[in-house]
Amino acid sequence: MMIECKTAEAPARADEGDSASDDEPGPSPAAVLVSHDAWDGFPLAVQRVHEAVNATVRRAPRLGAGHISVALASDGEIRQLNARFRGQDKATNVLSFPSAPTPGLADHDASGDIVIAYETTIREAAEEGKDPAHHLAHLTVHGLLHLAGYDHGEEEAAERMEALERLILADLGIPDPYRSDSEEDRPQQAAATRQRP
Repeated sequence: MMIECKTAEAPARADEGDSASDDEPGPSPAAVLVSHDAWDGFPLAVQRVHEAVNATVRRAPRLGAGHISVALASDGEIRQLNARFRGQDKATNVLSFPSAPTPGLADHDASGDIVIAYETTIREAAEEGKDPAHHLAHLTVHGLLHLAGYDHGEEEAAERMEALERLILADLGIPDPYRSDSEEDRPQQAAATRQRP
């Protein structure tokens, strides 16, 4: 499975829009904005994003000091962002927009925005035989790790990033998202298989 998360220069912050968001401090250090009505059919989406943020912050603590927004958007919205900031006129599953460095904060700031597309998330989960909540959590973790400075442009960096994704998702009881299609969707079984000598 290929996650098409890309980073680009940051647009206006996702939490500055007119859509409803969680104005109160949420159960994670991220603001979650629902900008498309289709997410209403996924009633636990915001909760799943907060859970994924918390699990990622435990393994990548520098994210906890950042200002993070996660926008739950549509394919149309993410396609516009992808065209504008990456020159690719197509929808993708998740985009990460790290904030510009803040003078005096060195490189410890992991602030930024993540945008996740509803239709692509649901379609990919169905195509890959995954629980949509698990796939949403994986896309959230993947996007957050980009904000924390991880990348998958080169093989060694991709292996480090994927290993951390697996660890974070296992903390959430979510099976290895990079498993082969023949493996079962059971985190305990997958973890036991990886630990054998």
